Amino acid sequence: MTIDFYKYQATGNDFVMIDNRNGKYAFSNEQISALCHRKFGIGADGLILIQQHDTCDFEMIYYNPDGSQSLCGNGSRCAVKFAYFLGLIDKKTTFVAFDGEHAGEILPNDWVKLKMKDVQNVRLMSDGIFIDTGSPHLVKFVVNLKNYKVYQEGKMIRNGGLFKSEGVNVNFVEALPDNQIFVRTYERGVEDETMSCGTGVTAAAVASIQKGYNSPVRIKTLGGNLEVEFNSNSNNYYSKVHLIGPAEEVFKGTFQLDSN
Repeated sequence: MTIDFYKYQATGNDFVMIDNRNGKYAFSNEQISALCHRKFGIGADGLILIQQHDTCDFEMIYYNPDGSQSLCGNGSRCAVKFAYFLGLIDKKTTFVAFDGEHAGEILPNDWVKLKMKDVQNVRLMSDGIFIDTGSPHLVKFVVNLKNYKVYQEGKMIRNGGLFKSEGVNVNFVEALPDNQIFVRTYERGVEDETMSCGTGVTAAAVASIQKGYNSPVRIKTLGGNLEVEFNSNSNNYYSKVHLIGPAEEVFKGTFQLDSN
C-alpha cells in the first residue's frame, strides 16, 4: 500500500507523522519497523498517527520502532505542530496520548509548550533516580558526559537488574552552571541513543532538584535546547510540569509499504 506521510523532528528526535483521521491505517509491528528503518525505510525514532477523538481535538497514537507504545514528549510537541498544520487546532489544544489527556500551546517564538502529567513516583535507587514521566526513566548523574559510553552503559541497565522484564529508558546527566543540565538518553524501543528524549529530559529536570537546581531548568541535548518548568513540594510531588522546545516539519512524501 502507498502511504502519505510527513517527517517531523524535535531537537533531533524524528518521527514519521500520518494523518489517520479517517481510520484507514492499522500497522503491524513489522510494518512499523519497516517505516522507521533508517536504511530501508523512511527512518525515524517513532511513528505517530493523528486520529479523531470524541472530546479532545485529536488523539496521538505513538509507536516505538519495535511497535511498542508509550508517551513521547518530543513526539507530542510534533503532534501539536502537525495538528496545527492540518487545521485541527489553533495555537492551543487538548489531545489524548498514551498516558491520558495533555494540553499544548504554540508559543510566539514557534516553540511548543506541552503540559505533562504530574510526577510523584520519584525513587532514589543505588544506581540512579527512577522517575515515571509517562514513560519510565532511570536518571544517572555523571561527569564528562560528552565522552561517556551512553550506548554500552544504557543497554546494560535497560536489559538488566530490576528493569530486565519491562525495560527502562536511561538518562545520563551532567550538571552544568547557570541552572542548566546536559542530557544524553538510551531509549528502550529504539534500543539506541537518540538525539533527544522529551520524557527523558523532563525526568532529568525533576531529578536535578536533588542537585540543588530549580524550575525552570534549561536542558542541552545532542539535538538542541529545551526547557522544563514545574512546581514542587517537600513530598517529591511535581505539578504543572511543562516541556518546552522546538518542533518542525522536515519533509513530506509517499512510501510503498508491503502489506502483511
